Amino acid sequence: MGPQLNTSVPTRLPGGKNTTAEKLLVAASELMIERASIEVSLSDIAQKSGVNAALVKYHFGNKDGLLLALLARDAATEITQLEYLISQPMQPTAKLRLHIGGIIRAYHQFPYMNRLIHYLLHESTPDAADEVSKFFVAPLLDFQRRLLAEGVKAGEFRDIDPVMFYTSLIGACDHLFFGRHAMSRATGVGPVTDEVCRQYIKHMEALICSGMLSEANETSAAAAE
Repeated sequence: MGPQLNTSVPTRLPGGKNTTAEKLLVAASELMIERASIEVSLSDIAQKSGVNAALVKYHFGNKDGLLLALLARDAATEITQLEYLISQPMQPTAKLRLHIGGIIRAYHQFPYMNRLIHYLLHESTPDAADEVSKFFVAPLLDFQRRLLAEGVKAGEFRDIDPVMFYTSLIGACDHLFFGRHAMSRATGVGPVTDEVCRQYIKHMEALICSGMLSEANETSAAAAE
């Protein structure tokens, strides 16, 4: 058996403390953004953080443990925002638009996120895949299930299967960022800039919301225009 992942790493490190573990996560995040790749070595992370590479094993078990902790840290922030959004006293359609924009912006803010998800779900260990499912996939799917049910109850949404919705939205975000290199070769498009991100949010809002509105909500929306 190979080295075991340290799956007990907290998703939130002690606030305000410049801990060794936190330095390593910050360094790994910055390197991945700089290089537009998750292929960074422990020696590179150690050099950027000013921490001995041997301490990765102490805090995270191995490199995959560090990557898992990094994704857990970033995912925790997003899931907290989803819980805040679902509790707000606003129409489900407005929450849906904010959710679409929030997901796309999260992928843009953490451009390594989708690659980490792919790697940890499909190329690391079964334990890593289980952890990603627990702290990212399951909470996100649960939020979307509740939001869709709220929209149906309010008469704003058609009855949409949550798994189909998750696949459509997350798949669309994933392909914008993960598939950008292939698209660049085929169409000559450039990188995902802030402007591209804004345009994509508008595109996905129109595409998803228009397809989900109930007949009554479509009529009221048309009247408002």
